[in-house]
Amino acid sequence: MQHNVQHSGCRITALVSVGRHPESGRARRAEQDARAVELGLTLAQDTLEVLHAGDPHDAALRSYAGMGVEALRVLAMDEQGDAVAVLSDYLSQDQPDVILTGGRSERGESSGMLPFLLAEALAMPVVVGVAEIVSLNGTDAEVLQALPRGQRRLLRIALPFIASVDMAACAPRQVAFGPANRATIMAQPGVEVRDAARAEWQIAPAVKRPKRLKKIKAKTAADRFKAATAKSQSDGGKVLQNKPVEEMAQAVFDLLLEEGVIR
Repeated sequence: MQHNVQHSGCRITALVSVGRHPESGRARRAEQDARAVELGLTLAQDTLEVLHAGDPHDAALRSYAGMGVEALRVLAMDEQGDAVAVLSDYLSQDQPDVILTGGRSERGESSGMLPFLLAEALAMPVVVGVAEIVSLNGTDAEVLQALPRGQRRLLRIALPFIASVDMAACAPRQVAFGPANRATIMAQPGVEVRDAARAEWQIAPAVKRPKRLKKIKAKTAADRFKAATAKSQSDGGKVLQNKPVEEMAQAVFDLLLEEGVIR
């Protein structure tokens, strides 16, 4: 549960991107970026700046406005532009105290490197896996970092800094249709810097690679024949006989869920 944190006049900026639904492929708000906005609204409801580098006419941006943001600032940039250069040029002019980002984008490169490249360009420290900002004053902040197996670690970091928000952070609120339509999209031209490395890439849809077969080391022909004809052993599973139909059907359904056949 997110606490009510006093931000002591600190300037907070949340960076957002246009997400992609994993099933339909439709544009939406990105899950991790929405958590960053939620954290920002908890810290500074009235003064939070939501910043995007890209197309100011993208309708998916209004999903963030529907969370209670009155205005979004968009640095106009085409798909061939360098987002790090555009964002760092704007943020360096009037550097905020805290910059909130998601861990990685849901489309495009999706490398997860933007927080680190931005931190390098702005000469700011970066904290990854942020689940909550416990306290925030004019000089430093206490940050709760998410660790594996549900563990948490409390860190103290000096301002300014970049926080990469984890999925363990507070879930974003629902989008309200009215505020989303009433919000102002403040577009301004960003610095024109081409991403030369990306221009040379060949982008194709990801393909699931086949699982590698286990390499069998056999010295003799007899060993190779035995390995080729040996019956594979099952590592798990159970046999259901003379059980109620509902119980057997539930077992099959649970197995399909576990194997990812159905979702």
